[in-house]
Amino acid sequence: MKLLGIGSRIKHPSFGLGVVTNVTAQHYWITFIENGLETIDIDDSFEVIEAVEDEVDTVSFFEVEKILKQVLRRWSDVTEQVAIADKWKGGKLIMEPGTPTQNKEVPIDTFFHKIVMVRDRLRVMEQKINASKLDDAEKVELQQYITRIYGSLTTFNVLFKSPSDYFVGEKTK
Repeated sequence: MKLLGIGSRIKHPSFGLGVVTNVTAQHYWITFIENGLETIDIDDSFEVIEAVEDEVDTVSFFEVEKILKQVLRRWSDVTEQVAIADKWKGGKLIMEPGTPTQNKEVPIDTFFHKIVMVRDRLRVMEQKINASKLDDAEKVELQQYITRIYGSLTTFNVLFKSPSDYFVGEKTK
């Protein structure tokens, strides 16, 4: 059997579908869709779906992970873990009405989760618009609405731990 290269796709009887992300003298490092990273022996039993040969050590694990995340983000509703800023953990959101009635308290983690869900659904909507059969003018118009929605949500950026997770609206010049 010829050595599989990085990027080869396999189906393992125990771990399911995966992609070879590294090769050593005795093992394949395979990132499985449902089971994460596993190391299996080169002579282990599995089905080769697509073989990439002569591609050993040409793609780093980081690059494969980055590409896998892009594919998952584009083609599924799987969301990556977004962290709340440390100062908000365990906090609560208190909504106080203008008239003397009872306040509403919501755990801030619950509120944050809902904000992240809104962001993720907007991203899926963007992808569906881009993949649709609408003409370019209609796509641009809808994208502009989505950009404005992101801009309206920038108030909630204080909740995010990482600036890379922030909502970004229209950039000013």
